[in-house]
Amino acid sequence: MDRCRKTITRYARIPTLAAILVVGLLGPTSVKAQSSDFGIWSAVGVEKKINKKWNVGAETEFRTRNDSKTPERWSFGVDGSYKLMRYVKVAAAYSLFYDNNKEKITWNPDGNYNNWRPSYWGVRHRFSFSVTGNVDIGRLKLSLRERWQYTYRPSKITERYDFDNAQWETTEVRGKGRNVLRSRFRVRYDIPHCKLDPYTDIELFNSWSLTKMRYTIGADYKIRKRHVVGLYYRWQNITGDDDDNQPDCHILGTGYTFKF
Repeated sequence: MDRCRKTITRYARIPTLAAILVVGLLGPTSVKAQSSDFGIWSAVGVEKKINKKWNVGAETEFRTRNDSKTPERWSFGVDGSYKLMRYVKVAAAYSLFYDNNKEKITWNPDGNYNNWRPSYWGVRHRFSFSVTGNVDIGRLKLSLRERWQYTYRPSKITERYDFDNAQWETTEVRGKGRNVLRSRFRVRYDIPHCKLDPYTDIELFNSWSLTKMRYTIGADYKIRKRHVVGLYYRWQNITGDDDDNQPDCHILGTGYTFKF
């Protein structure tokens, strides 16, 4: 542990590519941060290495919003990956989401209330396919992941209050599907003689146009050979029509993975 601490102190004095990336990318969003939300994302997962090429895994996650006062989403996902060659792997995944959809209010032209639909819980299904390339430059580990995902929200029967007629009425939220291309560039740094694995990344969401950007800085820590815990900070910047109806948000993330 002392050797690890000394190594971290030594390398913390050197402005690495990771630090430069985060500072440069977060700068343009600092003005909007004053009106943003805050949430906590917590995930627990398992990973199984079948052989040198195949890996499978599963993960469950819980998210909050509204300054972490309101549950936002539960999810469960399974995935599998295959290493095509030393520097390239492909992966496929399925996730089931149970979302807490926000309330919706509409107004009449005169400014009075028209309808109010309370928040409600509903499911979504997501299928994804990704290709990841990586290369090592000294102790820096660079990776680029391109992920296509298709998310489908089934139709849902809910209730809303009609202020004009002063009564509740049944309404249908129509089913909807959406394709998104996610591009993530990540930099990891291998600290000598240390179980701490720091990283930073930027991810772009495209659905015919740029809709969302995420900037992340964090670290994973290997407790033992099979146990890994993680902590990260993420800034989410909404730049267009986002299907998740998410605001700009500061995110504190935690994770635990059991590998076997």
